[in-house]
Amino acid sequence: MKKILFILVMLCGIFTYADAQKQAEIKFDEVKMDLGKFHENDGVQKCTFTFKNVGNAPLVINQAIASCGCTVPTYTKEPIAPGQSGKIDVTYNGKGKFPGNFKKTITVRTNGKTEMTRLYITGNMVTGKESTATTKTVMAVPD
Repeated sequence: MKKILFILVMLCGIFTYADAQKQAEIKFDEVKMDLGKFHENDGVQKCTFTFKNVGNAPLVINQAIASCGCTVPTYTKEPIAPGQSGKIDVTYNGKGKFPGNFKKTITVRTNGKTEMTRLYITGNMVTGKESTATTKTVMAVPD
């Protein structure tokens, strides 16, 4: 009886160890995106973060939360199989609220080896009659 119990315990340990070795792992192509300079009247700005499951188990995004209400992430809800890709689309709309330079954070939580990843979007929203064209200031140097 002791031998049978010992064999069962060993088999359970082997299967538990094998399952523990299977884990999803998320790898983003980019974690920072610059939306550049744009005018408030140009509407909402969008960007897409792409990623791949480089682990050996299905990857599930549990949540993606933005640092403020002007930034809205939408993401792949289905499990992503090992070797497959997914995306997180981010929409920024600061119209009438946040002129100037900005940096927003999207916190992504998964079942992967790295449970939390932060994504960043930056940009410069101008208002009124400001130009979105980049201007260069050249200073004259006396001889």
